[in-house]
Amino acid sequence: MAFLLPILLLAAATNPYDIVIRDGRIVDGTGSPWYAGDVAIRGGRIAAIGRLADAPARRIVNARGLVVAPGFIDMLGQSELTILVNPHLPSKIYQGITTEITGEGSSIAPLNDAVTQADHVTYEHYGVEPTWRTFREYFARLRKQGMGINLASYVGATQVRRVVLGDGNRAPTAAELERMKALVRDAMRDGAVGLSTSLQYAPAPYATTEELIALAGEAAKFGGIYASHIRNEGDSILTALDEAFRIGREAGIPVEIWHLKAAGKANWGRMPEIVAHIEEARRSGVDVAADTYAYPAWFNSFSAVIPPWAHDGGDKKLVERLKDPAARARIRRELETPSSEWNNEWQEVAGPESILVGAVQNPKLVPLEGKNIAEIARLWNKDPIDTAFDLLIEDEAFTEVAMVGMSEPDVALALQQPWVSICNDSQGTAPDGLLGKEHPHPRAYGTFPRILRKYVREEKKLTLEDAIRKFTALPAQRMRFADRGVLKAGMWADVVIFDPETIRDVATFENPNQLSEGMRFVLVNGVPVIDEGKMTNALPGKVLERR
Repeated sequence: MAFLLPILLLAAATNPYDIVIRDGRIVDGTGSPWYAGDVAIRGGRIAAIGRLADAPARRIVNARGLVVAPGFIDMLGQSELTILVNPHLPSKIYQGITTEITGEGSSIAPLNDAVTQADHVTYEHYGVEPTWRTFREYFARLRKQGMGINLASYVGATQVRRVVLGDGNRAPTAAELERMKALVRDAMRDGAVGLSTSLQYAPAPYATTEELIALAGEAAKFGGIYASHIRNEGDSILTALDEAFRIGREAGIPVEIWHLKAAGKANWGRMPEIVAHIEEARRSGVDVAADTYAYPAWFNSFSAVIPPWAHDGGDKKLVERLKDPAARARIRRELETPSSEWNNEWQEVAGPESILVGAVQNPKLVPLEGKNIAEIARLWNKDPIDTAFDLLIEDEAFTEVAMVGMSEPDVALALQQPWVSICNDSQGTAPDGLLGKEHPHPRAYGTFPRILRKYVREEKKLTLEDAIRKFTALPAQRMRFADRGVLKAGMWADVVIFDPETIRDVATFENPNQLSEGMRFVLVNGVPVIDEGKMTNALPGKVLERR
């Protein structure tokens, strides 16, 4: 067979690998200990792993002393609109994120004219024309534009409710529920990965558990997942978890609990109880897991502090109620009263100084970004609650805020659970341009590097291999991405290369628009989007559809 050797050598020389990453510390995503080796890439996929010193390649990347790992998977991003503003998403790729799953209750589709009109403030803020109505049309727009990362999306239960019912507080008729179920089926056929809820934010709280079971059952028929920002993350979190478990059992669908937390000072120290509750559900046969962004503050629409009843009819009606003295007085009383009936975030934070304004759409309010409500109250010579009401009025209920309301031991304990992966829970952004004018939560830029710096390198609460598993194989397994999340021949070549001793987050609450440091290379489908620490402006991302 010696005569075959020249033929094989000729074949190798005429068909070299696109890239060979040499001498790296391979952390393959499975949780196994790292090992030394080379990774070869051809045609966007991993072609070989081993000792490939003599393998011909169009490019050699020296990874000596560096970690080579699968690209990170963000279990909850919010980039469905901002990817149309800046498709490179530098805040994501500089963290090592190569894939994002989005669509938190209010997904990018389906759409109709009534919903686009109701949300016109958001579209106008980002300068985006909503030309799509279905996921198929939205995904086609992404493919035509190109994008720097892979993207998948849930269909939101809130979204289909709004398309059929609008923003009103009422139950669907039997016929309306069938229309909602049909929209879920259409979205799943178009490639959505499951059904999502965000049950804290109106009009989502108006949905009954039975309504959600009916919708989740449609997603289950297509192999989807049910992901939820549960109805209450504070005093009534166990009840809210039980609702998610029931939906999983009765709809026959896996459950993902988004951004697991114990919210509010009164609930600090409850994470062991929460973990035990989830573990018990798992033992009973519920396929439930969770994710976390591992910061002590959350970030959401400021209008979420307002009781659900006041949102009936949408943002326009909310603003009208905030202007009405009687409704305003009732809202104030409810904010000042602890309650287990709804998620009273005003009571969950330490005070108005713990609420930081992140993004506004009214140009006159831009100087307030980065200030907390206590500071703004002093500037306006008002009490904090009136300040909150008037800020929402002036900004047409658009305002987004960071709210500090979790304890560090609870955050760390959630992170350490073997069934907890990682979410960024922030839209992709950039330090410049339109997106750079906002003041986001620092997690937008720092989540994954922060975990590597703080919980792996400094506090040693996780091993490097376990952290990478939470970033890669665990979420890929959860999302049924069979060809991503692990470094193995045949898988798509989403790959990160970094120095484990220097990678770090830079973004802070005071100055969030700072890219994380330490990513030497980030490859998406075999194409570098970061090369020697610099963004390449390549757009090799793919839409990841449920199949």
